[in-house]
Amino acid sequence: MKNTSWHARIDCGGEVGAGFLVSARHVLTCAHVVRDSAYHPVTVTFPHHRELTSVRATVTGHGGWRGRHDDPGDLAVLELERSVPVAPAEFAAPDDAYGEPRPRLIVYGFPHGYDEGTIAEYRVTAAQLIASEWVQLEAWSAHGQRLAPGFSGAAVALADTGRVVGMLSAADGTPDILSGRMLPNSVMSRYWPRLAELVRPPSHAPSTAERLRELVGKAADTEFARNPERLYLDAAGPFGPPVPEGGFDSLWAAAWYLLWEVGEPEAATRFADRLAALLDARLRPAPATTCAGPGHTPCHAAPGATAPGPPVAGPAWTPILIEIEHSGGDTDQVLVTVSAHHEGRRHPVDSRTLHRSEVRAHVQEHIEEAFWHLPPGADELIAFVLPREWLNEPVAHWQRSADDPTPLGCSYPLVVTDRSRRTGGLRHQLVRKWDRLGGRASATLHRVECGTSEKPGRLRFLLRRDEADLAGFAAAPTAPRVRPHFEASLNAPAPILVWPRTGCEHGDHDEAEACAGTDFLDRLAEYLDGLPPAELPRHVLALRESAEASDAPERHWARDVQLLWDDPRCFPGAAAAPRLSPVSPAPHLSPVIR
Repeated sequence: MKNTSWHARIDCGGEVGAGFLVSARHVLTCAHVVRDSAYHPVTVTFPHHRELTSVRATVTGHGGWRGRHDDPGDLAVLELERSVPVAPAEFAAPDDAYGEPRPRLIVYGFPHGYDEGTIAEYRVTAAQLIASEWVQLEAWSAHGQRLAPGFSGAAVALADTGRVVGMLSAADGTPDILSGRMLPNSVMSRYWPRLAELVRPPSHAPSTAERLRELVGKAADTEFARNPERLYLDAAGPFGPPVPEGGFDSLWAAAWYLLWEVGEPEAATRFADRLAALLDARLRPAPATTCAGPGHTPCHAAPGATAPGPPVAGPAWTPILIEIEHSGGDTDQVLVTVSAHHEGRRHPVDSRTLHRSEVRAHVQEHIEEAFWHLPPGADELIAFVLPREWLNEPVAHWQRSADDPTPLGCSYPLVVTDRSRRTGGLRHQLVRKWDRLGGRASATLHRVECGTSEKPGRLRFLLRRDEADLAGFAAAPTAPRVRPHFEASLNAPAPILVWPRTGCEHGDHDEAEACAGTDFLDRLAEYLDGLPPAELPRHVLALRESAEASDAPERHWARDVQLLWDDPRCFPGAAAAPRLSPVSPAPHLSPVIR
């Protein structure tokens, strides 16, 4: 065996183990070997260099091992108090230990009675990782030295070249055995990023490994480093390996796992691209203006900035969908599914059955998670896909999170859609309507007054003939005289509906009588003039911000504006309901619970 001078003996209290030098001042060993380093000194001896005295060392890196023999992360990085004139270990190529026939591997340890060390010969049983952590070893012959306490932390090296393929991991008290477990180089590098500079990555991605090291270093103190699982799942895709049990303790662990353990080479590249884009977006300055629309004061205008006119073509919205449907026979039990959608791909975030009272807090928690699946710079759109009787729910007023009281509707473009229109003929008709409507510079508004004498059938006729694009209501859909027209608009189907969620709740007076609903429609018509239909979610966001920022928000005409904006080209079809939790149809629109 060549180049063996880097073997080391580790003493810590009453524990003896092995280790190996990887730089002039760093030695790797098992975490359990130095478990008592807080109470006892750690000393390192190099048996092949008798002229060197023992060197004190400090534990400066740890794989997260928690004390059990089968816990992952049984790796410790020791920093010597001084450099030593010893050539460090060299590392083998990723597949060198798994060839056929299996190569002979040498393990140099310090079991009881062998203070100077002894050698055991082993080979890899199979290339497959056990619990995403270990490679199994088996004895080269039935008559050689068996593994025992004192071998823990020893380098596992190729007998012919001396290059290291991994580290022996054996917990204290393990009896003599004919097999053992090894942390391969890839797993050790997952726990200690600096080792990746020495270990050659898989042949398909040497440049990706270098790029990952650089990006992870830049992201070390950012919010992205605190949620490595989210970036991993986005890169691995819906059919990739799940997050290993226990998750990742660092962003680097997730990146390195993708590079080594995920069979798709492009996964690590996607991870790097996504992280680079997030870091770039984090440094990018915010836009100078957010326009409130023609004839209105901009909500966020930089000093001296001029609000630009609205473009004809709308943005390519990237939606976050919150889909709510009844679950079982109890109308207060609902299935809530949160997902992000980009380029036709659904990124599930969470799906569970909840009581109606639990929905708001659940949505607040998981909307933020969904944002991790959106590309930087995307035009996000929060879309609530609701049962028909929930369409008047004040979702725009739900606070952004438990720690941020800003209303959701003042944080993001937010719309509601009718769940019953997500499939079948109504969806088909909506697609056709948006093909004609999407590029227009303005939408045609049809007014539905509180005391309207218009028959619902006529409204349906106008909407189906495309003589009206947008139905505006003077009262909420719970008002008895408005409800039939609202139902007709949904079934026509109208691509856009706008109404005041509160205000004239009865809607049973004559059209000639003045009311807040009439004022709402007058102001709405003025506001919508010249606004492209495809851009309405953005402009309603600005309108909500204007209302919230006014001196008397509770009296602002648009305080409770609700926008049903339904472009199926942006949204996928509804998620299917669980077979054991059938959807209960709602017989009619019921008053909203505020």
